Amino acid sequence: MKILLLEDDPILADILTHYLREKGFDALHVDNGEAALEKAFDEKFDLMILDINVPKKNGLDVVKTLRKHDNTTPTIIITAYQDTAHMKQGFENGCDDYIKKPFDLEELDLRIQNISRRFSIESVENLDLGDGISLVPAKNKLFVGEKTHQLARKECEILIYLSTHKKRVISPEELMQNLWEYESMPSDATIRVYIKNLRALLGKDKIQTIRGSGYYFE
Repeated sequence: MKILLLEDDPILADILTHYLREKGFDALHVDNGEAALEKAFDEKFDLMILDINVPKKNGLDVVKTLRKHDNTTPTIIITAYQDTAHMKQGFENGCDDYIKKPFDLEELDLRIQNISRRFSIESVENLDLGDGISLVPAKNKLFVGEKTHQLARKECEILIYLSTHKKRVISPEELMQNLWEYESMPSDATIRVYIKNLRALLGKDKIQTIRGSGYYFE
């Protein structure tokens, strides 16, 4: 399942992004409403999790704008507001569920499961990468022909990110910003090691290096 997360609190964003990826979801984080709209129009998501009180355009307006453009992606609103007025506005604008902060991660997981059942969204257990290669994100397992390889979690996350953004070059900086918490961002050399490990399993042509720009998944 591909999830767009809109959250401007860096600590909560890191917690939620890490949790969603640990659950096997392909989670993309943005920290303002305009960026969320841009991503929602440019890419296809199975679910959006949107905070209300964020910069540039609040989460309620993001949902309203998307619905006006016939974007029906299931949406969960999260907010620190405790009143029912914001909840009412959220549902009127087109959200499908609503969570008040603070909430347990287990509650978020239950709501995601409920949305999945309601909208018949299937979690991707087997990601087909072509050429007889497949990935099971929940288990960090890579299948290449008849061989099975156990990946490190970050190797799995990098492979998911590259394979789900096939149409463009992904810079090392983009990988760092989307797959690591700010305090633990790796060096370019570490990224190169992960890419080298993946190429050893996938074949050298599956992930191409675009000199000076980044990586391109073939």
